[in-house]
Amino acid sequence: MTTRPAGDDLLAVFKRADLGGDEKLDLMEFTLVLDELGLAWTRAETQDRFEKADTNLDGFISYGEFRAILESQGWARGPLPGARA
Repeated sequence: MTTRPAGDDLLAVFKRADLGGDEKLDLMEFTLVLDELGLAWTRAETQDRFEKADTNLDGFISYGEFRAILESQGWARGPLPGARA
């Protein structure tokens, strides 16, 4: 069963996937978090979304980039923690 995490839940999922503890996800960690969320994307789709999410082109996805890609797919709702309304 797939559920859409919100706010703090999404941050917790991100932190669990951040195996290196560096507050960013590499492609392998990104794939793990997608599995945890129950998203069934092919390898090609995962790679494509990873590249699109990596807006600063550093080869990693920050929480903000992660949140943005999930929002663009209709998966995250509500403001980012600490975001101003």
